Parts: sequence; C-alpha cells; structure tokens
Amino acid sequence: MTKIASWNVNSLKVRMPRLIEWLKDAAPDVVLLQEIKTVADSSPFLELTAAGYRAQIVGQKSYNGVAILSRDELTAVRTTLPGGDTDDQARYIEARIGDLTVASIYLPNGNPVDTEKFTYKLEWMERLYRHAAELLKEDRPLILGGDYNVCPTDDDVYDPAGWKDDALCRKESRAAFRKLVYLGFTDAYRARHPDTRAYTFWDYQNNAWPQNRGLRIDHLLLSPQAADRLDDSGIDTAPRGKDKASDHTPVWCTLR
Repeated sequence: MTKIASWNVNSLKVRMPRLIEWLKDAAPDVVLLQEIKTVADSSPFLELTAAGYRAQIVGQKSYNGVAILSRDELTAVRTTLPGGDTDDQARYIEARIGDLTVASIYLPNGNPVDTEKFTYKLEWMERLYRHAAELLKEDRPLILGGDYNVCPTDDDVYDPAGWKDDALCRKESRAAFRKLVYLGFTDAYRARHPDTRAYTFWDYQNNAWPQNRGLRIDHLLLSPQAADRLDDSGIDTAPRGKDKASDHTPVWCTLR
C-alpha cells in the first residue's frame, strides 16, 4: 500500500515541528507540500532528510513554493507548468516515484475577481488542463494534488451564498475545475465520501476553526490508472487543532 498526502503548510519554517510530528504519526510515503515560503538551500530540508524523506522543491522566498517529499527516489523532475514562459511564481512541481507520476500544485487564489489576479488564475487552470491532458497520454498512474483554491460545489463551503462571488467559488473557477476532472480524473476524497460535508481549510479569523466554518479546497485528483488502485482516502483534521497550526490540514489517499 502506498500513502500519498497533500498539505498546504503555510510556511515550512514555522510549521516544521508540526510537519515532523505528523510525518511520524501518519507515515505517508509521498507528501505534496504547498506554500512552503522558502528556497531550496534553506535548513528545514535537513530535518526532513533526518526524518527519512527525500525532497524536491520549487522555492520562492516568503511566498508560494511547492515541494514533493518521498521515501523513495524522485526522478524526471519538472519544476514549471508549461505554457507560462514569463510566469515566475513557484506553484508547480512534478516527479516520478516508482511507477507513479505526482505533482504538487498551488493554484492561484484569484481574488479580487475584478483584477488581473482572477484572469491569471483562469489562465493558470487552462495551462494545467492542457498539461494534464498530455500527462494522461503517458498511460501511467498520475496524481495531481495540492491546494487548488477551488470549492468544486456548494457542498464544499460552509456558506455557499456568502461565498458565491469569491474566486474560490465563482462559476468560472468551478467550470475550469470540472473541465480538468472531466479529462478522466477522480477526486480521491469524494470517491470514498460522496455525501460527506468536510473541509480542508479554516481561516485564522472569526473563529472559523472552532465553528467549523471551512472550505474544501485541497484535492487529490487521480488518473484512471491511479483510481483503479484507490483503497481509501480522507482528511486528517488533527493538525489543524494544534498550536501554531497551518490554516490548511492534510488530505490523503492510499493506493494498492
């Protein structure tokens, strides 16, 4: 069994004690990290090596940043999402681990929606769609995981009416997410929990965590070859309730 997880840690340096603790408790084989907010030569990666993980990262000081942690060797590493020659934001990394291809994604937030930030989000999603279509041609088990900054349906947001005009819930964002899924991907969490209202993000403001005012914006999308091997999936809410927690919590799946 192979356990793959994704977690937006919201600063690797700040969250390192929580991450090391979680790695020991959850024992994932592969971890996709987002918003690490640090560069490759930063010291936190020494602690990850000591914990038994190899790391490949695309770093950016103070902002963005994605990484893949693996117990096994990572090869064929891609550090940019094709189609954005002038895009210097650290939001995508892809690698092969055994027979799996995995990617860690930190999709743009897109707010405010009346600015170029929303245009950038939709353009980025179109680039992801085109690249995912090419990856599927390789006929390998593929997992695109990360912080998508999209609530796919009203069941994935605590207050649908209040969030309907936010970039995370706008119809354009949802349509772009559906377009990606319709290539043949399976939402790992929904495959095992089709009717459960559950969240992966709770804002630091307005008592969002104690009142469970959350959003499900972190997703593991599985290609048909990966979905055929899906054993289980879930959202681990325990890290969100701890001291100095990230505002996101890990999502995971296991493959036979």
